[in-house]
Amino acid sequence: MDILFSEFLDKPVWMWLFFIVIVLVLLVLDLGVLHRNVREIGVKESLGLSAFYITLGLLFGAWVWWYIGPTAGLNYVTGFVIEKSLAMDNIFVIAMIFTYFSIPRIYQHRVLFWGIIGVIILRAIMIGLGATLVSQFSWVLYIFAGFLILTGIKMWLSVDKQYEVGNSPILNFIKKRFRVTDQLHAEKFWVKQTDPKTNKLAWFMTPLFLALIMIEFVDLIFAIDSVPAIFAITTDPFIVYTSNIFAILGLRALYFALSAMVDRFHYLKYALAVLLVFIGSKIFIADGLGIAKIPPALSLSITFAILFIGIMYSLWKTKRSE
Repeated sequence: MDILFSEFLDKPVWMWLFFIVIVLVLLVLDLGVLHRNVREIGVKESLGLSAFYITLGLLFGAWVWWYIGPTAGLNYVTGFVIEKSLAMDNIFVIAMIFTYFSIPRIYQHRVLFWGIIGVIILRAIMIGLGATLVSQFSWVLYIFAGFLILTGIKMWLSVDKQYEVGNSPILNFIKKRFRVTDQLHAEKFWVKQTDPKTNKLAWFMTPLFLALIMIEFVDLIFAIDSVPAIFAITTDPFIVYTSNIFAILGLRALYFALSAMVDRFHYLKYALAVLLVFIGSKIFIADGLGIAKIPPALSLSITFAILFIGIMYSLWKTKRSE
């Protein structure tokens, strides 16, 4: 039993296992119980599931506050809110990917579910590497901060530029190297059929699996922004990873509610750009003021203010243009 109380990345092993068990239970409940049969998820169910995941994520944050301390709790909530907000931009791109491959809504949950599995593993690797770098070289935080500022400026300047799925190098590479069917085959990712070149049976990738690969690739790109953003809030790997994953778990549920009205949040990207610049600037502002870091409560308040103004402005702006 001593191993449960030994430390892994600055936290007892039992805390990591506790979190992992929660995630596994949620995944089993989602695929094995709630969505055992392939069916379309409606807006009402989507909003209900999203509210459930947000509540659960905040309850975990309350536990972090109670068990680890108020500072850790505030950092968790800030990381959770930032990741949830940046995921909005991800939703826009996911909608484009599903449209490009003509994936019916009835099969979209299957793609998003398996996409989440990949995200959980990918984020663990990236956050583990980030935590190792930060612990060994503290100046890496300044590189992260500078990168966030540049990313925010780039996002602001490219708000009206849409992601071109068909021009993706990863998509073109896969189509050249693998057999891909022209049509969907229900919920299957792979099918066995006759290869016209050899007249022999062979495994073919379906557009459903192509959509899954593209979503994983896009998440990798977004993670390059979001992971440094949370490291700019806190360098505690447990807070970084748990806030990240809890925010992402509800992404697929939120997608079905927001995919039909992504245009109403078009101008939210300006707020996200400002948010990235603010997060990146914090370490330089703190140094200029001669303090260790911006107080977590102030950081969280500014984050909420930026997002609230961005959401309200986007809804007002798109309403006027209707």
